[in-house]
Amino acid sequence: MKKSGYFTIFHIYLIFFLSLLGTIAASFALFYLLITVKTSTGTTIRSDWPKSFTENFREYIIFINEKAQIRQPGLELLQKNDIGLQILDHSGNEIFSYEKPDQADLAYSNTELFKLYQTGQLKGSKTTAFIGTVTNNGNDYVYILHFPMTITKITMYLNGDRFTGGKTIVILILGMLFTVVLISGIIYGFWTTHIMNRLTTSIREISERNYLPIKVHGAYKDLYDSLNTLDSEIRESDRLLRQTEKMREEWIANITHDLKTPLSPIKGYAELLQENGTKTEEQCKRYSQVILKNAAYMEALIDEMKLTYQLDNGMIPLKLQEQNFIRFLKELVIDILNNPEYEQRTIDFETSVETILFSFDPILLTRVFQNIILNAFVHGDENTAVALQISVSDTLLQIIVSDNGRGMSAAETLSLFQRYYRGTNTEHRSDGTGLGLAIAKSIVELHGGIIAVSSIPDIGSSFQIQFPIN
Repeated sequence: MKKSGYFTIFHIYLIFFLSLLGTIAASFALFYLLITVKTSTGTTIRSDWPKSFTENFREYIIFINEKAQIRQPGLELLQKNDIGLQILDHSGNEIFSYEKPDQADLAYSNTELFKLYQTGQLKGSKTTAFIGTVTNNGNDYVYILHFPMTITKITMYLNGDRFTGGKTIVILILGMLFTVVLISGIIYGFWTTHIMNRLTTSIREISERNYLPIKVHGAYKDLYDSLNTLDSEIRESDRLLRQTEKMREEWIANITHDLKTPLSPIKGYAELLQENGTKTEEQCKRYSQVILKNAAYMEALIDEMKLTYQLDNGMIPLKLQEQNFIRFLKELVIDILNNPEYEQRTIDFETSVETILFSFDPILLTRVFQNIILNAFVHGDENTAVALQISVSDTLLQIIVSDNGRGMSAAETLSLFQRYYRGTNTEHRSDGTGLGLAIAKSIVELHGGIIAVSSIPDIGSSFQIQFPIN
């Protein structure tokens, strides 16, 4: 066993031992509080002192001409301890009193005396009565002492044969209790140490990625369930990390290829312009157009990479403008259809209202909807059409962008908004960067919205975008 195991056992044993000592100390303290009372002068005495005092007080009672009197030392004791006194004749009538409580009666029946003897309590009084008897000339007299304290009278009957060794029994019980606690502490310490070692091993196995889920019942069930959940989440995180790393490597390779592709015509036509010889104006114009076109492509590629970094790090401030969202989308659609490359395409526009005032960044949302619409045209065929449906409620603005293109598989839709991802359901490899839809998702979320996609192969795709509105 490792040192940490022994330390754990010692620690747990120490806790048990201190708990035992604390229990014994608390028991002694409680016992002390139960068997002691405080007098009116603040002195702590045993709770059986009133009984002894009552039994001994008969010595201070004398009778002169058949009248009860108290010796001077007795009066001084009564006065010193604030004790009241009543002396009753054989009929229960009071014949002498000294500082008795206001609640005390002048006469008592046998039943009342018996009840007072048992309980010692007078109704409404905070004193405790103890009763004794004294004899004079063959006549019995009862005297009642009223002590200024509350004492509960308890009568116990014990087995005399067994209780003669009461101290021995108490010591034996305490010894057995100490032994049981000691052994239990050691057993519990070993058991807990075993559990801790098992948990330590499980955590180490999780970090080494070779942990096997454990089903445990009992006190540590929740802890092992948490470890199992942690292991599954770490494994899923590792899987996503590997997938992302693979996509990143593919993306870097594609970006490198995409950057080198426009460089070739730029370099080639620049060399043609540099060659000696007369170039016609038409040639120079054509060469420069090719160079500018490829330079613009490279610039757009770099801009998307920069925008992705800025969105990931929260470096793009929203420039919100409140305007008619319907008009914004209509102008965006018109701009796309005015492009000679897409002038033969179809974009249907459906809305139930003509005005929706909404605060948004028009530049960023233009990028979102252009990306989704143009993706439908690029990845579809010449017959692919796009439809925009806009609806609004009291709290929600919803835009659905759907197409009748080639569609995507379920696996493709799951990865569609991941960075570096390029769809595979095309007849040729896409020239995109793999960042467009990831950027679109980040922009939508920057506006507090959500974006989702559903698609069926050979049927088409549908993008649902929702924004909260006031």
